[in-house]
Amino acid sequence: MGRMERRPAGANLAGLRDHNAALVLSLLRARAEGGSRVQLAAQTGLTPQAVSKIVGRLLADGLVVEAGRGESTGGKPRTLLALRPEAGCAVGIELDRQRSTILLLDLAGTTLRRRSVDIGLASGEPERVVGALAKGVSQAVRAAPDGAKVLGVGVGCRGPLDYETGTLHRPAGLPAWDGFPLRGLLESLLDASLDVPNVLLDKDTNVAALAAPAAVSGSTAYLHLADGLGAGLLLNGAVYRGARTNAGEFGHQVLQPDGPRCTCGARGCLEALCMAALADDDPRTAARWLGIGAANLVRLLDIDRILLGGHQIFASPDVYLRAVADQIAEHLPEPEWQSVQVSLTPAGASAVAVGAAQLVIDSALGGI
Repeated sequence: MGRMERRPAGANLAGLRDHNAALVLSLLRARAEGGSRVQLAAQTGLTPQAVSKIVGRLLADGLVVEAGRGESTGGKPRTLLALRPEAGCAVGIELDRQRSTILLLDLAGTTLRRRSVDIGLASGEPERVVGALAKGVSQAVRAAPDGAKVLGVGVGCRGPLDYETGTLHRPAGLPAWDGFPLRGLLESLLDASLDVPNVLLDKDTNVAALAAPAAVSGSTAYLHLADGLGAGLLLNGAVYRGARTNAGEFGHQVLQPDGPRCTCGARGCLEALCMAALADDDPRTAARWLGIGAANLVRLLDIDRILLGGHQIFASPDVYLRAVADQIAEHLPEPEWQSVQVSLTPAGASAVAVGAAQLVIDSALGGI
């Protein structure tokens, strides 16, 4: 018996009006060419009458526009509906160890504003760092186009962290941030007049995985090598965070028990091995270690695609692409059967900040 394809589930109950509207919006976001009311009803399981009412409200709110006619299938061509990108936007932040990037993204994923600042997790007291971020967010929000609704602020930074509470937990080498309520403080520092309804905090690797266009099927691992090493996992299209929202500590698998000391306190972690090689100006050895770790991940989870990102990767992209692909092929028993795509993240060097904004948009429009 063939595997049934799951579709997003709508609900025909008045109390779930906002949920159903978000579901319709998320489907339109995924279809650049637009979709008809009939297609939306088929994809959501909602009645045509319910879809028509939802679409009417979205048109009145300016989130959706009519975008011409679809091809005729024998009857009258159906009116296509499309998301209106300029109707909303979100702020995305990459909070790295030494630097931060703050950008503004519209609903179609276009970057409207981007600014980098020399402040990060290792720049001093957490309160001062978050205060600087709040000022940057205020500037970005005030630069939003007239009439665009700001959906919120997303922050991507290194873990471990608790996605549900917005709290950091013992980030490697950064004891001042242990137990720090980053999300809560940022929310409290934002000017109430800005009307920012939502602040989300997630791992940099998780949000960077969201920055890439969604795959039709299968699973993707995003590997990020910058001031540290981590992974973001999209399993069957959804971010996998784990029971304590702390999955993806990819850099702290121990590969050499008597190896160099890691910032986490252990010896021979994959991150420590990569960083030791980079400290010796040896990206080929770092890439080989990364490839071995990637092969372990593929063997464990049967990953379909590997995306690479982070400033260390972009400094020598061909070296890392070749080494990761070679190590995966070498360690898989049947590489032709278990084919794995290896490529750079299409979001480039801004993947974390873009993905952090995307996290907010997905949340607001009924996505992940």
